[in-house]
Amino acid sequence: MRHNHKINHLGRTSSHREAMLSNMATSLIMHKRIFTTVPKAKALRKFVEPIITRSKDDSTNSRRVVFRALQNKQAVTELFQVVSQKVADRPGGYTRILKTGFRQGDNAAMCFIELVDFNENMLKDSSSKKAKTRRSRRKAADKAAEPQAAAGVSTAKKMKEVSEVKHEATEVKAPETDDAIKNDSASQQNEDIAAEAPSDGEEPKA
Repeated sequence: MRHNHKINHLGRTSSHREAMLSNMATSLIMHKRIFTTVPKAKALRKFVEPIITRSKDDSTNSRRVVFRALQNKQAVTELFQVVSQKVADRPGGYTRILKTGFRQGDNAAMCFIELVDFNENMLKDSSSKKAKTRRSRRKAADKAAEPQAAAGVSTAKKMKEVSEVKHEATEVKAPETDDAIKNDSASQQNEDIAAEAPSDGEEPKA
C-alpha cells in the first residue's frame, strides 16, 4: 500500500533532509542555478518557492521566517534585495527544471534547477519571438487569389491593347487597298481603250 509516500524522503531522515534542502536553497539563491538530481530538484522547488513569496513582504517578521529556513545571512540579504525585486510581478512559478539526461554510474536522472527571471538567454529568446495571430482559411485563400486576379486583369489589359493596335493597323491599311483597287481598274480601262482604238495602218470600220 502507498503509505508514507506523501513526502519524498530522499533516503534521509527528517533533520538531514531539512538541512540538505536549506543548503540547496541557499546555493540556488546565491548562484541562481544549481545542478542536481530530478527528485531533489522537485523537493527543493516545494521548499524554496514559499520562501521567495515571503520575500516580497520586506518586514522584520518575513526576514526572521526566511532566516529560520535558510540559516544564512548573505542568502537572506540577496533574497530580499535582489531576487524579490526581480520576481515582484510574478505571481508564482519562480523556478524552472531543465532535464539534462542520466548520470553515468547509477543512471540517476539529472537536471538544472534555476530561477526563471535570471536566465538571460531564455529571456532574450522569449522577447525576440513574434506574436502569432490566428488567421482564417478564407482570408488566406483571398490573399492567395489576389495575385492571380491581378495577373488576370493585367493580361486582359494587354490583350485589349493588342486588339486596339491591330484595329488601328487595319484602319490605316484600308485606304491604301482602296487606292490600289482604283489604280488597277483605271489601268484595265486604259488597256481596253487602247485595244479598241485602230492602229495607224488600219482603216476605221463603218
